[in-house]
Amino acid sequence: MVQHWGNGLARIWILAALAAVAPVLGLDLAQAGDSRLQRMETMDAGREWQAVGRLDVDGEGFCTGSLIAPDLVLTAAHCLFDSRTGTRIQPKSIEFLAGWRNGRASAYRSVARAVVHPDYIFDGEVSTNRVRKDIALLQLQRPIRNTTVIPFQTDSRPRAGADIGVVSYAHDRSEAPSIQEICAVMARQEGVLVMSCDVDFGSSGAPVFSFAGGKPRIVSVVSAKAEVEGRQVSLGAALAEELELLQAQLTGPVMGSRLPDGVGRVRVGAGAGQSTTGGRSAGGAKFVRPGG
Repeated sequence: MVQHWGNGLARIWILAALAAVAPVLGLDLAQAGDSRLQRMETMDAGREWQAVGRLDVDGEGFCTGSLIAPDLVLTAAHCLFDSRTGTRIQPKSIEFLAGWRNGRASAYRSVARAVVHPDYIFDGEVSTNRVRKDIALLQLQRPIRNTTVIPFQTDSRPRAGADIGVVSYAHDRSEAPSIQEICAVMARQEGVLVMSCDVDFGSSGAPVFSFAGGKPRIVSVVSAKAEVEGRQVSLGAALAEELELLQAQLTGPVMGSRLPDGVGRVRVGAGAGQSTTGGRSAGGAKFVRPGG
């Protein structure tokens, strides 16, 4: 089973025979020494992770994104598509909430432009090629210049067996991020990382970190969730030259219009995982359309 998801608009459920290819991938399905998922409720707990934020998408769902430059957010490409129509979601309807925690963010920014990998195709098929190219860059309306929100550096993909970590939001932890400091790269195939990291709906686009040298660097983004022989694994997209392609695309024509300050903001409501836009209640992290 593969679950390719992000927000209520861009989630696809597709059966895949991953168990059959497990021997080919060389997956070690034995329980790894992974750390447990820890919710970062307080500012102190999440201080060094303020550049990870929630991406509220069109008032109807969310993904996870991370700042890699003062005005650039890295996330998954499928977060930018409406699964019901296959059309691109307008950038102006997306907002980045840096360090979102219990009703407050360290910075709020509307999105001015959005680019996806030029070879990414949003359709009904989950494949190695699609997951590998499942990355997008969002250019913010204004750079975030906040001494507590420091953009992350990126790095080359880790080898199989390397320890990694993930910081993400999800449907059951939409109001504060969680961190899993130690999980593992179980295998690499054609640019895709197969990981033991604990992810769920809303985690699409979450940064996968390497801690080599004692400094966290982003080496992948979460694209999908899979099940292999009864064990849940996560799949990560490639970066490196793919990210360079996205950065080059930002020099092209503008997609979407630049908004005045304060326009297009998604106002988060009182309930966990609920958001409201213009007074109407939106599905947020409910994800009630598994067949979408």
